[in-house]
Amino acid sequence: MSSVRAAVVSDSYSARLCRAHNDANLIALGGRVMGAELAKRIVDIFLETEFLGQQHAVRIGMFPEIEKRN
Repeated sequence: MSSVRAAVVSDSYSARLCRAHNDANLIALGGRVMGAELAKRIVDIFLETEFLGQQHAVRIGMFPEIEKRN
């Protein structure tokens, strides 16, 4: 079973980092907070960004244990 790792994103920087560092696989965009062009740019950046792994993978690997406890 794969986990959902969601992030609220309002700019291109956070779109890039939530993928690269947290391996997010879902983003939430505020419909009243940004225009359509910014939303498209954010989605493009999110989809194009690769997970960096390495030290970030250690943190992501902790999620299943945390989920079991909660």
